[in-house]
Amino acid sequence: MTSPAKKKSADEQLAYLRKGCAEIINEPELRQKLELAQKNKRPLRAKLGVDPTAPDIHLGHTVVLRKLKHFQDLGHTAIFLIGDFTGMVGDPSGRNTTRPPLTREQVLANAETYKQQVFKILDPQLTEVRFNSEWLGKLSSTDLVRLCGQYTVARLIEREDFRSRLESNQPISLHELLYPMLQAYDSVALEADVELGGTDQKFNLLVGREIQRAYGQPSQVLVMTPILPGLDGVQRMSKSLGNYVGITEPPAEMFGKLMSISDDLMWTYYELLTDIEAAHLADLRKQVRQGSMHPMDAKRELAKMIVRDFHSADAAGLAAAEFSRVFQEGKAAKDIPEVTIGHRSIQLAKLLVERGLAPSSAEASRLIKQGAVDVNEKPFREFKLELDPDVEYTVKVGKKGKFLRLRYKKP
Repeated sequence: MTSPAKKKSADEQLAYLRKGCAEIINEPELRQKLELAQKNKRPLRAKLGVDPTAPDIHLGHTVVLRKLKHFQDLGHTAIFLIGDFTGMVGDPSGRNTTRPPLTREQVLANAETYKQQVFKILDPQLTEVRFNSEWLGKLSSTDLVRLCGQYTVARLIEREDFRSRLESNQPISLHELLYPMLQAYDSVALEADVELGGTDQKFNLLVGREIQRAYGQPSQVLVMTPILPGLDGVQRMSKSLGNYVGITEPPAEMFGKLMSISDDLMWTYYELLTDIEAAHLADLRKQVRQGSMHPMDAKRELAKMIVRDFHSADAAGLAAAEFSRVFQEGKAAKDIPEVTIGHRSIQLAKLLVERGLAPSSAEASRLIKQGAVDVNEKPFREFKLELDPDVEYTVKVGKKGKFLRLRYKKP
């Protein structure tokens, strides 16, 4: 098969890679690398490193994964680096406390699920999957001293998160200072031409450029993507904040969550989570602005595109039809679980967690306080629910619409 990179000029490739980027350091270098790759018929080595600190990947993680896929689309070598060694150290980026270390067993278990999930985006036949324990686990004490000698402590504590922790008398462990050095050495070991990451990784990626030069290699180009806002449109997408969409969630749940985002946030998701061309996206925005397309219809197309990418076109169509039936036609969802309660007074937050409608008691309480829990189609902000034996209760959680039917039956 002829590589797409051979069909596109360096400028055409650069335009394709630029979409959805927050910053490239720097574009002239990337253009030069692309030109040399064509001239020498050697694809670029584009690296994305991920520490497997949690078992699941959500849409926020896929923004930079999609950019790696773009390099792959152009015929370049996509390197998905699993930080099984650095995962036990913990990336301090953006943290105001030391990250609790993970055991090797936890890291390896998470790494296995990562490998399964990333191939929903990347082509497994064309992806080089590596583990950084291959080289970091073999560094001798002499090697480590040499590595650390290439950078100064003064430069390390210029990092905003390190500096703020020092100013607020928060401790910084020595291994946290080593983390950027270890990530930089990954680029040396892999001879990376390009490294990808979110904007929160900028410091670490810049260290990699310097360390490569210190080891006699050309500096990698940095391609940084924005941080995806969560469903609330305020904070970054995060499982702990409950504002996320997991890429292995059922199609209907993914679709419902995506339909809950604001109209403004929809355009950011189009930009970062789809491969829609810029001209097509501009046309969509124009249609919505002029009133020839309703924002709900544009959002529906977005949700279908994302569900299709992680499931199938058929699954996306069924999820869209079910959403219309439940939320726009006002009908109850199919197969709502029914629960018979033997006591009249129940703790609603506890029930939501027990029945899988909320991930934790804290999240359930937050949803109740915010009026995101409906009981018989009305927001319910109380933590205790008194059941009447003559009434059937339908509980709905969030705009995404998780349902439960309750009935009280005397013992």
